[in-house]
Formats: sequence, C-alpha cells, structure tokens
Amino acid sequence: MKIPRDVHGVDLARALRALGYERVRQEGSHIRLTTQVNGTHHVTVPAHKPLKTGTLVGGVLKPVAAHHKLTVEDLVRQLGL
Repeated sequence: MKIPRDVHGVDLARALRALGYERVRQEGSHIRLTTQVNGTHHVTVPAHKPLKTGTLVGGVLKPVAAHHKLTVEDLVRQLGL
C-alpha cells in the first residue's frame, strides 16, 4: 500500500478522532492529541499542508499504529487516508 502524499495536518487530526484522539492544545502550527483508548497516548501533528512523508509516517502514523497494535497500512485504511 502506498502512503498518501497529500495529507494535511488538520485533516489527519480530524481523522484520528476515529481512534479516540481529542485535541488537547495547539501551540503555533502543532496540534497535540491525546487518547485514553488502550491506555494514555499523546501525539503531536504539525498543522502543515501537506505533511512531509517522513513526518507523516515516522512522526505520526508509526507511533499511533504501534499504540493501537495495528500495521501502518491497516491504520491508513482505517483512517480513510
């Protein structure tokens, strides 16, 4: 599965609501999200458009997928990206 290249940070933050993430705060162009599903987990999403692929995969998708015990491909499918 190919990683999407046109994902905006704000859209990703909205999509993560499906996994129980809620916006806790925003400082500048970075959105901090937290979930209590499967234990507490925090992730910071840059509100850039579009997100660089390395930031998207390494900074957001991999940590979220690991927390929810999913593969990155399954996570992308579940979020509808």
